[in-house]
This record gives sequence, C-alpha cells and structure tokens, in this order.
Amino acid sequence: MGFVSFLGRVLFASVFILSAWQMFNEFDANGGPFAKELAPRLTAVRKNLSVKLGMEVPEFNVRNFVSTIIFLQGIGGILFVFGSNAGSFLLLLHLVLTTPLLYDFYNYGSNKPEFSLLLNDFLQRAALFGALLFYVGMKKKIPKRQFKKKGLKTKSG
Repeated sequence: MGFVSFLGRVLFASVFILSAWQMFNEFDANGGPFAKELAPRLTAVRKNLSVKLGMEVPEFNVRNFVSTIIFLQGIGGILFVFGSNAGSFLLLLHLVLTTPLLYDFYNYGSNKPEFSLLLNDFLQRAALFGALLFYVGMKKKIPKRQFKKKGLKTKSG
C-alpha cells in the first residue's frame, strides 16, 4: 500500500511540479507570458477591492506574484510527494490564489464560448482543491504509528 500511495502522490503533484518548471523556464525580467496574462486581471481585482473597501489598494507587483506562484507549486508539489502536510497547504494556497483569477467564468455570459471552457477549468481546479482537502483530512485521521495487538498470554503455574 505504501508504494501505491507514493505513486498517487507523485502523479498528483506532477501537475503542479511540471507547471512550476515550465513557468520557471519562461520567467524573465517581466515575469514571463504568465505575468502578461495575469497583469490585467490583477489590476481589475485591485480596482474592485478599492471600490468595495472604500480605500486605495496598492499596486500588485506581477513579477513577485508569479514568482510566489512558482514557489508554491514547486515546493508544495515536492513536499506533497513526500507526504508532508505543509506541501498540501502550499498547494491549497496556490489554488486559492490563482483559480478565481485565471478561470473567471463569472465575467462571461452563459451563451459565450469562453464561459463553458473557463467553467470546466474552474471545476477541475475545484476538484484538485477537494482532493487536497480529502488528503489532509485522511492524513489527520490515520495515526502516525499503528500498534499491533498482542495476544493474551495465560499464566502458567
């Protein structure tokens, strides 16, 4: 059972680790192509938060945000492979930060073609989030060390 569990964690984490590796290779002075896609969305979030809070929210540095995402995916994925709860929480944080920004199906009408594509991707990310929550819950439920019950010995004498 130990090898099957390890293999499952490797396959699950490979989604995050390979994505982090690709983003790292494309990372440049401006943050890479991911930063170009993310910049207008972060600006929209900043403006929306400024209106909702009634005060000016400072600018997000997109390059730092992308490097944070790379860190969360890479280190979180590696730690998750080795069964660490910290890796699970890093991956959960990554999903919480990026999913609503990248898959904003709620900004499109249901008759637009982008709506169904973004909704599908959003639901896949929600499923990954649920799987990580399930993993954390099961990890807390299983004791660190399981003791074998010893049979009762009868006294002779």
